[in-house]
Amino acid sequence: MSKHSIQPHGHHERGHDNTGHDHGSYRSYLTGFVLAAILTIIPFAIVMSGGFESRVLTAATVIAFAVVQILVHMVYFLHMNTRSDEGWTMLSMIFTIIVVVIMIAGSIWVMYNLNTNMMPTMDHESFQGFGS
Repeated sequence: MSKHSIQPHGHHERGHDNTGHDHGSYRSYLTGFVLAAILTIIPFAIVMSGGFESRVLTAATVIAFAVVQILVHMVYFLHMNTRSDEGWTMLSMIFTIIVVVIMIAGSIWVMYNLNTNMMPTMDHESFQGFGS
């Protein structure tokens, strides 16, 4: 066997290692970055412009963009798909979605209860002497 017929370990098909896992390409990372940037800029612009007439619609829109951005990160940066690792990647994706739903629902529940149970008629003038 000649030394020219042996390929070093670093010369595999671009974007794949010897296990067949897709590690992405420059184009897929760039696509993921552009999508993530767009999915950040749009809700930021909505909130900074004062939002929609309904605060609930504004919050729902921002949450929807956040969920889509999580999916973009999972697909383009974590390379989760349905065809690799004998289904373990899909199981990881399902678990991630469940955790995200629990976190979002819990955060909304806590913020709603804090907003509802705050003392709206609190006298702030009586606390001015404490800090000075």
